[in-house]
Amino acid sequence: MRYRAASDRSLLVSFGPEIPEEISETNRLLVENLTRRLVAARPRGILNVHPAYASVLVVFDPLTLDHRGVQHLCESTGDVPASEPRTVEIPVHYGGERGPDLADVARHTRMTPEEVVRLHSGADYVVHFLGFSPGFPYLGGLPESIATPRLSSPRVRVPAGSVAIGGGQTGVYPADSPGGWRIIGWTPIRLFDPAADPPALLTMGSRVRFEPA
Repeated sequence: MRYRAASDRSLLVSFGPEIPEEISETNRLLVENLTRRLVAARPRGILNVHPAYASVLVVFDPLTLDHRGVQHLCESTGDVPASEPRTVEIPVHYGGERGPDLADVARHTRMTPEEVVRLHSGADYVVHFLGFSPGFPYLGGLPESIATPRLSSPRVRVPAGSVAIGGGQTGVYPADSPGGWRIIGWTPIRLFDPAADPPALLTMGSRVRFEPA
């Protein structure tokens, strides 16, 4: 682990490049392990834990802890057994008005839209972390053959439930929001409900399968 002060109240713990060229399963497990340990231990003074692909940002109360103290906590908290990951099947209506970029992805990858759908729905995905907006899953496992650059100009509004590709990643927008990923379909499944317990349908480590509807 490498440590770097990100501010006077946060410490960045890195396991690799901040923006890795390849999404590493090893890094995912290291990030998940540290996040799980800190969340389970609930150390006094730790305010929040933000996992990413190869790092964890730990936010703390500077009146209670300093950077050295947070580093000690990261190194000393005991292991917490990982729960068995669950698999969530998400039905997707590919293409049409709710998948306006499917044809663009097909052109970029020199495939037919049907081939893109087959590859996207045939892969096994894992949630690396939730971010961007509440409940938004960053999924690893997208086939390299259908990776497609983000839009040059983001949309002002992407509808909730939009299934999209952004570079070598795929995800689902849980709420209406701006976004620059290529929208290839839509799901009626609600990924984030503030009244639910827990509010997010998916968690770090969840497995996901997309099923053509």
